[in-house]
Amino acid sequence: MEIHDKVGLNSLLGDYVCYDGQQINSRGIWLGDRPLEFSMPSLLLQLSLVSVITRLIYLALKPFGQPLIVSQILGGVVLGPSILGQNTAFLTNVFPKRGRYIIDTFSVFGFTLFIFLIGVKMDPGMVLRSGRKALAIGVLGFFIPYGLASFVAFLLERFLSLDNELSTVLPTIIMMQSMASFPVIACFLEELKILNSEIGRLASSSSIICDICHWTIISVKYAVKLAMSRSFKLSVGSFLSAALYVVVIVFGIRPAALWVIRHTPEGRPVKRRYIFAVLLAVMCFGLIGEVIGLSSLFASLVFGLVIPDGPPLGAALVEKLDSIVSVLLMPLFFTGCGLQMDVFAIEKLGNVGVIQLVVLVAFIGKILGTMLPPLCCRMPLRDAFSLGLIMNSKGIVELALLNKWKQSNVLNDEFYAALMISVVLVTGVISPIVKVLYDPSKRYVAYKRRTILHLRENEELRVLACVHGQENVRPIMTLVQVSGPTRENPVNLIVLHLVKLLGRASSLLIPHREREKPSLNPTLSERIFNSLKKLEQQSHGRLMLHCYKGISPYATMHNDVCSLALEKRTILVIVPFHKHWVHGQSVETSYAFRHLNKNVLDKAPCSVGILIDRGSKKARYVIADPSSYRIVVLFLGGADDREALAYARRMSLHPSVMLTLIRFTAASSSNLSFGGTERSRMLDADILSDFKHNTLGCERVWYREEAVANGMDVVAITRSVLENNYDLVMVGRRHRDSSIMFQLGKWSQRGELGAIGEIVASSDFECGVSALVVQQQTRLWGLHDPEESTHLRKIDF
Repeated sequence: MEIHDKVGLNSLLGDYVCYDGQQINSRGIWLGDRPLEFSMPSLLLQLSLVSVITRLIYLALKPFGQPLIVSQILGGVVLGPSILGQNTAFLTNVFPKRGRYIIDTFSVFGFTLFIFLIGVKMDPGMVLRSGRKALAIGVLGFFIPYGLASFVAFLLERFLSLDNELSTVLPTIIMMQSMASFPVIACFLEELKILNSEIGRLASSSSIICDICHWTIISVKYAVKLAMSRSFKLSVGSFLSAALYVVVIVFGIRPAALWVIRHTPEGRPVKRRYIFAVLLAVMCFGLIGEVIGLSSLFASLVFGLVIPDGPPLGAALVEKLDSIVSVLLMPLFFTGCGLQMDVFAIEKLGNVGVIQLVVLVAFIGKILGTMLPPLCCRMPLRDAFSLGLIMNSKGIVELALLNKWKQSNVLNDEFYAALMISVVLVTGVISPIVKVLYDPSKRYVAYKRRTILHLRENEELRVLACVHGQENVRPIMTLVQVSGPTRENPVNLIVLHLVKLLGRASSLLIPHREREKPSLNPTLSERIFNSLKKLEQQSHGRLMLHCYKGISPYATMHNDVCSLALEKRTILVIVPFHKHWVHGQSVETSYAFRHLNKNVLDKAPCSVGILIDRGSKKARYVIADPSSYRIVVLFLGGADDREALAYARRMSLHPSVMLTLIRFTAASSSNLSFGGTERSRMLDADILSDFKHNTLGCERVWYREEAVANGMDVVAITRSVLENNYDLVMVGRRHRDSSIMFQLGKWSQRGELGAIGEIVASSDFECGVSALVVQQQTRLWGLHDPEESTHLRKIDF
C-alpha cells in the first residue's frame, strides 16, 4: 500500500489512497489475516457500529421528542473525529480512508434511490391544487427570509471586516436557509404524525411552492454563470441536452408507466419484470445524466416525478425499495455527514457567530413569511406559529447540499461544522415544540350539541359513513334506508372511502368527481360510490349523497374522519367494526382499523356508531322490500343508551321496521345496582316514559323489562336476544359504574365496544344478527360530563 503525501498535489487533487483491490474477504485470524484490512469485514463492522450507536442515541433522545435524523447525525459525530475519532487507532482501524470510499459510495447510492422514491411519492398536481394560501406561504416563506438574511449579510460586510472566504460563502448559506424542501417537510410531518392534518396539508403544498422558487433562482444563477464563464455555444449545447433529456423522460417513460398501470388489474401486484424495467431505467438514465453533465440525483428526481404516485406502480416501487433504503442505506448517509464533522476545526468563533446570526435571521424571517398569510385568513396564532416552525425544519436535502459544497471546497471544515451544528439545533428544537403546540384533535371540539337525541324535529340527519372496501357498503346502505328518511326530513349521507397511504408522500382528502366517460375498469372507489349513487336515485329525494376519498396513514386516518365530520356538521359518524363475518365465521382485519375506531371514538365532534356486520342476508334495498326489518335495543341506562334509543325511535318510523326495546332492571331480591347520578336516572326515566307514551298502540313497537339478579343474567338474556332472529341489535357503548358493570368487567376489557357491545360482538355467539354500538357526543366546548349538564333537553318524539 502506498500513500502519496506530496503537499502540492494534495492541495490540488486531495488525498489518494492505493491498496490491493483483491483484499475483499478475509481468510480469518487463524491463517494470519487481519480482518479489518479487508473490505467486507470492515464494511460489516461499520454498518454494525452505525446501527447500534444511532439506535442507542435515538432511544436516549426519544423521550425528549427528537426525530430520528438528529440521532443519526449525532451517531456520525460520536463515531467521527469529534469524539471517538480523536483516538487515532480507532479512526485508522474502524474508518480507514480506503473504507470511507466504500461507505461514501453506498450512502450516495442510497441517497440517489431516496430521491427517486421522493419523486415517485410526490404529486406534481399539488402545485395546481395548492390554492392562494399555500402559494402565498410558499413565496413569502422563501423571499422574506432570503431578503432579511441578505440585508443582514450586507450590513455585516459593510461594518465588519469579514474574512474573504466567509463573505464568499454567505450567499450560499442564505440560499440554503431560505429553502423549505418538500422531502424534508414530508418526512418531518410523517414522523410527527400530522401529515393529513390541516397544517400538514398546508405545509406540504407550501413547501413545493418554496422549492420551485429556490430551484428557479439556482437555475437562473447557474445559467448566467455558465454563459459568462463558458462559450455561448457550450452553454446552448448544455441547455439543449438537458432539455432533450427531460423531454425523453416525460414523453417516453411517462406513457410507459401509464401503460403498466392500465395493464395491472386493481388489487393485483405489479409484475416483477415491470419493476425490474423501472429500476434498470433509473440506473441507465442516471448514467446518461452524469455523461451529459447532469447530476444523477437530478435525473433520479425527474424520473421519479413521471411515475404516477400511489397504487399500483408507485406503491409497488416504494414497497420494494423503501425498507433497504430507509433502514440500511440512508442511516449511512446521515452518519457519513456526522463523520465529516470535526468540532475541533472551529477556530474563529467570530466566523461561527456570523454564520449563526445569519441562520437565526433567516429562521425568524421564514416564521414571519409563513405566518402572515394564515393569520390574514384568521388561523389561530398558535397554529400559524407551528406552521412557521415546521417550514423551518432541516433534513436530508440540506445535508446533501452541505456535503456537495464541502467536496467542491465551497465550505471549509470550520464552516461545515458550524452549519451542521445549526441543522441539528434547529431540527432538534423544532420537533418537541411543535408536538407541544399543535394538537389536531383540539379543533374537533364542537360548539353545539350534535347528537340524534338533540336533533330538532324538522332537521335533516347528517351521517358520515366510513368505508374501507366493498364489504362495508351493503350494511351502510341497509342502515341508511331504515334511518327513517322522508322528503321533508331526508338523510344527508357523506361517504368517506378511507385508503391507506401507499407510494405517496402527501395525504389527500378530496370530493369524488365522476369521469366524463364511464371506465370499463372502474376503481374500487368508483365501484363503492356507484353502488351508493344507485341507492340515491331510487330514494326519490329521501337521500342526499356526497362522496369523498381520503388517503392517509392508518395512524392519523382519524384526522380525515373528524375534520370532515366537523366541516359537514354531521350528527353521526359510522365506522365499520374491525371484524366482519362471512358465513357465520369471524375474519380479523388489520389492527389498524381498531386503532382508527378508538381514535374516532375519542376525538369525534359528534356521536359515533360502530357497525358490526355479521353477513346478514337481508335484502340491501329495505325500502323496496315489503318484508319487515327487526331491530332490538338493549337499554341499561346512560347517555349512550339514550342516544341509541333515540336513533332506534327514528328508525321505527319506517313502515318496514319492527322495534323491540328491552330494558334491564335490578331484581328486587338482589343487591344489584345500576349506579349513575340522580340526573342521569331522571333522564333515563324521561326518555323511557316518552317512548312508551308515543308508541302506545303501535303494532310494530314492543317494550318489555327484564329483571336481572347478576351479570350472568345479562349475558343469558343477551344471548337469547341474539338467537331470536333479529336483524339489528342496538346498544350504547359506555355504561355507568355499577355492580353489574363490575361483574361484566372481563367483557369491557376486551376492546373498544364496552361490556354489552363486546358481548354482542363476541365470536362465542353464533348468530347472524348485526349490531350498532352507539356513543353519544363527548367533545363539546365547555362541557365536562354529559350526565351532569343542565343543557340536556328531554327528547321530543
